[in-house]
Amino acid sequence: MIRINKILVPTDFSEHSKEALRYAVEMAKVHDAEIILGHVMEPPIYPTMFEGAAVAVPPLDESFRKQLEEHLEDLRKEEVGEITSKIVVREGSATSELTELAKDEDVDLIIIATHGYTGIKHMLLGSTAEKVVRNAPCPVLTVREKAKNICKP
Repeated sequence: MIRINKILVPTDFSEHSKEALRYAVEMAKVHDAEIILGHVMEPPIYPTMFEGAAVAVPPLDESFRKQLEEHLEDLRKEEVGEITSKIVVREGSATSELTELAKDEDVDLIIIATHGYTGIKHMLLGSTAEKVVRNAPCPVLTVREKAKNICKP
Protein backbone atom coordinates (compact mmCIF):
# COMPACT_ATOMS: atom_id res chain seq x y z
CA MET A 1 0.00 0.00 0.00
CA ILE A 2 1.17 3.52 -0.75
CA ARG A 3 1.85 5.42 2.45
CA ILE A 4 1.46 9.19 2.48
CA ASN A 5 2.69 10.80 5.69
CA LYS A 6 3.34 14.39 4.59
CA ILE A 7 1.64 16.51 1.96
CA LEU A 8 3.08 19.84 0.82
CA VAL A 9 0.56 22.37 -0.44
CA PRO A 10 2.04 25.55 -1.92
CA THR A 11 -0.30 28.53 -1.90
CA ASP A 12 -0.44 31.95 -3.51
CA PHE A 13 -3.60 32.70 -1.49
CA SER A 14 -5.80 32.51 -4.61
CA GLU A 15 -9.16 30.74 -4.61
CA HIS A 16 -7.65 28.17 -6.91
CA SER A 17 -4.85 27.32 -4.50
CA LYS A 18 -7.49 27.00 -1.77
CA GLU A 19 -9.13 24.34 -3.92
CA ALA A 20 -5.81 22.46 -4.08
CA LEU A 21 -5.67 22.71 -0.29
CA ARG A 22 -9.15 21.15 -0.07
CA TYR A 23 -7.88 18.20 -2.10
CA ALA A 24 -4.96 17.91 0.31
CA VAL A 25 -7.25 17.98 3.34
CA GLU A 26 -9.32 15.11 1.95
CA MET A 27 -6.16 13.15 1.10
CA ALA A 28 -4.74 13.83 4.58
CA LYS A 29 -7.91 12.49 6.19
CA VAL A 30 -7.67 9.24 4.22
CA HIS A 31 -3.96 8.72 4.99
CA ASP A 32 -3.79 10.37 8.42
CA ALA A 33 -1.12 12.62 6.93
CA GLU A 34 0.36 15.95 7.98
CA ILE A 35 -0.16 18.99 5.76
CA ILE A 36 2.64 21.48 5.21
CA LEU A 37 1.14 24.71 3.92
CA GLY A 38 3.85 26.74 2.22
CA HIS A 39 4.32 30.08 0.54
CA VAL A 40 7.39 31.33 -1.29
CA MET A 41 8.01 35.05 -1.57
CA GLU A 42 9.95 35.65 -4.74
CA PRO A 43 12.15 38.75 -4.61
CA PRO A 44 11.50 41.31 -7.32
CA ILE A 45 13.83 41.23 -10.31
CA TYR A 46 15.16 44.59 -11.37
CA PRO A 47 16.35 44.77 -14.97
CA THR A 48 19.57 46.58 -15.66
CA MET A 49 20.97 48.01 -18.84
CA PHE A 50 24.40 46.56 -18.12
CA GLU A 51 25.03 43.03 -19.27
CA GLY A 52 26.00 40.75 -16.41
CA ALA A 53 25.35 43.39 -13.75
CA ALA A 54 23.93 42.10 -10.50
CA VAL A 55 21.30 44.03 -8.60
CA ALA A 56 21.27 43.58 -4.85
CA VAL A 57 17.82 42.62 -3.61
CA PRO A 58 17.07 43.33 0.03
CA PRO A 59 15.91 40.41 2.17
CA LEU A 60 12.23 40.00 2.89
CA ASP A 61 11.05 42.58 5.42
CA GLU A 62 10.30 40.88 8.76
CA SER A 63 6.96 42.66 9.17
CA PHE A 64 5.91 41.42 5.72
CA ARG A 65 7.04 37.90 6.65
CA LYS A 66 4.87 38.11 9.78
CA GLN A 67 1.89 39.18 7.65
CA LEU A 68 2.41 36.21 5.34
CA GLU A 69 2.64 33.87 8.33
CA GLU A 70 -0.60 35.35 9.72
CA HIS A 71 -2.37 34.83 6.37
CA LEU A 72 -1.12 31.25 6.25
CA GLU A 73 -2.25 30.67 9.82
CA ASP A 74 -5.73 32.05 8.99
CA LEU A 75 -5.90 29.82 5.92
CA ARG A 76 -4.81 26.83 7.97
CA LYS A 77 -7.51 27.47 10.58
CA GLU A 78 -10.16 28.06 7.90
CA GLU A 79 -9.41 25.09 5.64
CA VAL A 80 -7.29 22.51 7.47
CA GLY A 81 -9.02 22.30 10.84
CA GLU A 82 -7.84 19.57 13.22
CA ILE A 83 -5.49 17.82 10.79
CA THR A 84 -1.84 17.92 11.88
CA SER A 85 -0.28 20.76 9.94
CA LYS A 86 2.29 23.49 9.91
CA ILE A 87 3.04 26.62 7.90
CA VAL A 88 6.27 27.56 6.16
CA VAL A 89 7.32 30.84 4.52
CA ARG A 90 10.41 30.79 2.34
CA GLU A 91 12.13 33.37 0.21
CA GLY A 92 13.64 32.85 -3.23
CA SER A 93 12.70 31.11 -6.47
CA ALA A 94 9.34 29.38 -6.00
CA THR A 95 10.37 26.26 -7.89
CA SER A 96 13.70 25.86 -6.09
CA GLU A 97 12.32 26.62 -2.66
CA LEU A 98 9.34 24.29 -3.05
CA THR A 99 11.46 21.37 -4.22
CA GLU A 100 13.97 22.01 -1.42
CA LEU A 101 11.16 22.24 1.12
CA ALA A 102 9.81 18.91 -0.10
CA LYS A 103 13.27 17.38 0.39
CA ASP A 104 13.87 19.04 3.77
CA GLU A 105 10.51 17.87 5.13
CA ASP A 106 10.66 14.41 3.51
CA VAL A 107 7.33 15.08 1.77
CA ASP A 108 5.50 12.15 0.16
CA LEU A 109 3.17 14.18 -2.09
CA ILE A 110 2.86 17.74 -3.35
CA ILE A 111 -0.59 19.04 -4.25
CA ILE A 112 -0.36 22.24 -6.26
CA ALA A 113 -2.78 24.40 -8.23
CA THR A 114 -2.10 25.07 -11.89
CA HIS A 115 -3.85 27.80 -13.83
CA GLY A 116 -3.54 25.99 -17.15
CA TYR A 117 -2.15 28.93 -19.09
CA THR A 118 -1.32 28.24 -22.72
CA GLY A 119 0.32 30.09 -25.57
CA ILE A 120 1.85 33.49 -25.00
CA LYS A 121 0.50 33.77 -21.45
CA HIS A 122 2.29 30.52 -20.54
CA MET A 123 5.45 31.70 -22.25
CA LEU A 124 5.44 35.02 -20.38
CA LEU A 125 4.29 33.84 -16.96
CA GLY A 126 5.76 30.35 -17.00
CA SER A 127 4.34 27.67 -14.81
CA THR A 128 5.57 27.12 -11.29
CA ALA A 129 3.46 23.97 -11.11
CA GLU A 130 5.05 22.60 -14.28
CA LYS A 131 8.56 23.28 -12.98
CA VAL A 132 7.74 21.70 -9.62
CA VAL A 133 6.45 18.58 -11.41
CA ARG A 134 9.74 18.32 -13.30
CA ASN A 135 11.98 18.89 -10.26
CA ALA A 136 10.08 17.46 -7.30
CA PRO A 137 11.61 14.61 -5.28
CA CYS A 138 8.14 13.02 -4.89
CA PRO A 139 4.86 12.62 -6.81
CA VAL A 140 2.93 15.81 -7.60
CA LEU A 141 -0.83 16.12 -7.99
CA THR A 142 -1.82 19.20 -9.99
CA VAL A 143 -5.28 20.68 -9.57
CA ARG A 144 -6.43 22.53 -12.67
CA GLU A 145 -8.39 25.74 -12.43
CA LYS A 146 -11.40 24.22 -14.13
CA ALA A 147 -11.13 20.76 -12.56
CA LYS A 148 -14.14 18.74 -11.55
CA ASN A 149 -14.81 19.83 -8.01
CA ILE A 150 -14.92 16.74 -5.80
CA CYS A 151 -14.14 18.49 -2.51
CA LYS A 152 -17.30 20.49 -1.97
CA PRO A 153 -20.56 19.03 -0.68
